Amino acid sequence: MKTSFIILCASLLTIGASAQNNVTGYVYNDLNQNSKKERREKGIDSVAVSNGEQVVLTDENGKYELPLGIDNIISIIKPAGYKITTDGNNLPQFFYNYKPQGSPELKFKGVSPTGKLPKSVDFGLVKTVEADSFTALIFGDPQPYTLEEIEFFKKGIVAEVEGIKDIPFGISLGDLVGNDLSLFNPYIEAIKKIGIPWYNVMGNHDLNFDAKTDMLSDETYEAHFGPANYAFNYGKVHFIVLDNILYPDPRDSEGYWGGLREDQLNFIANDLKYVPKDHLIVLAFHIPLSEPDGDAFRDDDRADLFRLLKEYPHTLSLSAHTHIQKQSFFTETEGWLREKPHHEYNVGTTSGDWYSGKLDTLGIPISTMRDGTPKGYAFLHFDGNKYTMEYKVAGKPKAYQMEVFAPKVVAKDRHTRAGIYANFFMGNEGDSVMYSVDNGDWKPMTYVLDYDPAYATLVNEWDTNTELMPGRRSSNPVISTHLWRGSIPTKLDVGEHQIKIKATDMFGNEHTATSSYRLEHPKK
Repeated sequence: MKTSFIILCASLLTIGASAQNNVTGYVYNDLNQNSKKERREKGIDSVAVSNGEQVVLTDENGKYELPLGIDNIISIIKPAGYKITTDGNNLPQFFYNYKPQGSPELKFKGVSPTGKLPKSVDFGLVKTVEADSFTALIFGDPQPYTLEEIEFFKKGIVAEVEGIKDIPFGISLGDLVGNDLSLFNPYIEAIKKIGIPWYNVMGNHDLNFDAKTDMLSDETYEAHFGPANYAFNYGKVHFIVLDNILYPDPRDSEGYWGGLREDQLNFIANDLKYVPKDHLIVLAFHIPLSEPDGDAFRDDDRADLFRLLKEYPHTLSLSAHTHIQKQSFFTETEGWLREKPHHEYNVGTTSGDWYSGKLDTLGIPISTMRDGTPKGYAFLHFDGNKYTMEYKVAGKPKAYQMEVFAPKVVAKDRHTRAGIYANFFMGNEGDSVMYSVDNGDWKPMTYVLDYDPAYATLVNEWDTNTELMPGRRSSNPVISTHLWRGSIPTKLDVGEHQIKIKATDMFGNEHTATSSYRLEHPKK
């Protein structure tokens, strides 16, 4: 009898300890949108909820239960056909930050102590009509280092899309600020003006650099934006947002490295269990899976990620970080495990070349990037599990998709090593780029890996000008991955000659641009 009593007590203690280490709550239909579950508001079944690693589905009553540590953010994975409420800054409120003791003391404040866990951590959703065809607005690296650069961001980017219609949400792909995390709030105030729900990704310049471990490097980010790893659905697209910065670098405890922790890979695996195989998986993170130096992302983590995506035929990655624009395609050579390559779009940045270059008429740096891509932002158009994309240059018409460079004047009948160059901002090596002179035959241009001569000319102006120019010198050029060259016909009449260029992108869209050059008799 005594033995049975001891066993019973031990069982009760175990159950009690288990209950204290779990979080429970409901996902419910928030009919009056007051973010409080009321008796008449029914639960929603089969909604995914996560503690940052495990993922569970709500039961028929909308109830969930998850293991809970001392530092967890509980987040809902928004299902299609529902919307999440936003706060006054248009930030989606899809999470509950549980840090009873708060963040450790850091240079920039983290999460304040949250105290005792509520009896029920509930999440309200609002049922809505959600089309399978929609467009998302994408920003790369706002990255202001000062309040002045916040103003550049507001006037040069935000003002152009303020009040935009028919766009359900936007995403910033990291480097929301430039090391000074006190700029998070001014950044949020700027983004708020766009007027749509806005999701955020953590970048390497959003870190708590005084944190001793990677798990603590996002404390200030979490205080402002919630979890750095989360997911949501819209239509037939499943978005997975990841903090892919390992800090401190596990190789030498200095700097950072691109990669994923084991708990993050577990989150992806657990999340994907509930995603239909015919849906499009869009990964959004900061550091590209591959960069020109070949060592920016931990190989094993990329291989693990690719294994998790093996059963999904429709995938896309979005990244920023490089301050250039690039289309990458991963094949079996790079460890991709499907016949159709995995596409990663490394998006051009809203800060361009870190707010450098000559000033425009508004006093804002033109900030053309080192590969010749002007600063701007992207639109991703989704139709079911298919996608297309376009890049919008800030301050320019939508049709401006290429910068054409040609010499101003060339000697008639003389061969020249100069050329006609087309920098097709969204292009990649497989695209068709043709040119015609004076409405003659269309001829293919040659894809080249070279510096964009138009951008090099901008930089040279800083170095050859005898007067100090306003603003800050542009960065030195880097090799562009979307540049084409054509030879210059010189056996034509003296005078002006018109150049036409047409480029067809990977989605079959045709883009055009024009330029000209002049032929003169050689000088003796």
